Amino acid sequence: MTAVQATTVHTPTADGAADAYFTHPSDGRPHPAVLLYMDAFGVRPQLTAMADRLAANGYTVLVPNVFYREAAAPVVELPEIIDPQSRPEIFEKIGPMMQALTPELAMRDAGAYLDWLQARPEAAGGPVGLTGYCLGAGLALRTAGTYPHRVAAAAGFHGAQLATDAPDSPHRLAEHITAELYFGHADQDHALPEEQIQLLDSTLTEAGVRFRAEVYRGAPHGYTQADTAAHDEQATERHWSELLDLFERALRPAVRD
Repeated sequence: MTAVQATTVHTPTADGAADAYFTHPSDGRPHPAVLLYMDAFGVRPQLTAMADRLAANGYTVLVPNVFYREAAAPVVELPEIIDPQSRPEIFEKIGPMMQALTPELAMRDAGAYLDWLQARPEAAGGPVGLTGYCLGAGLALRTAGTYPHRVAAAAGFHGAQLATDAPDSPHRLAEHITAELYFGHADQDHALPEEQIQLLDSTLTEAGVRFRAEVYRGAPHGYTQADTAAHDEQATERHWSELLDLFERALRPAVRD
């Protein structure tokens, strides 16, 4: 892995400017671009460390604060370890932020994030990769379906509400997706029950989307987040292996061509 260079940036949007974390290899060369979508707890040291790990593997990464309309990151004060006892109080604060981020606003912002990222000299030309966690998995899926010609690969881990009865459920964009997808679902996840996993799989299959979805047995919702009590190291490393394999397969050929 290589050394990285990181900074806080502000990406212009139709509603202002989103603060974001931007990291890339420090070798002065352009690299495949990745948009990393945060979980509900927001942009914080845990997510910036994950972004740096991606960058160290040869990617130019943007991590936007999707709640920027409400507050700059960190959007709420968090304990050192987010445990079940602290979650209710935290969600009292971030719940309204999640509700305010409608699919329409989120996808308008997504276009702005992609514009900014793809225009950077640190980013190689061509479509980008997406990865998202919890809330961010749904945003990654929506972005792949809303901007199909700009996304080559998208991954979602311990995603929430990916295939519901709602008319604007993320899975309903499947017919537009051209990217290769990967999902690492959490086992017995209250935020993504078995029936949603099955509906997501069947919808993507019927739409002809290239995808692979796996349930990480024994891994709880939020398993990739080392600053939470849900963290599962083995599942997290499995997620890294699958994510890097996906990006190597889907993003590197575009750069070589």
